[in-house]
Amino acid sequence: MAKTSNRVKLKEKYKVRYHARCLRCGRSRFVFRKFGICRLCFRELAHTGLLPGVKKASW
Repeated sequence: MAKTSNRVKLKEKYKVRYHARCLRCGRSRFVFRKFGICRLCFRELAHTGLLPGVKKASW
């Protein structure tokens, strides 16, 4: 609850503050800017082949 109230206060103070969130699940940590999704969703979509041009690396 305290975190939510602090977020509301910060929004009033900085009107242009932006925090990246995953478009698919809403997660706020480790979001790829290029794809707009978090690492977990990225992994799921990459394994199912729904992200074109992405393949598992092997060296």
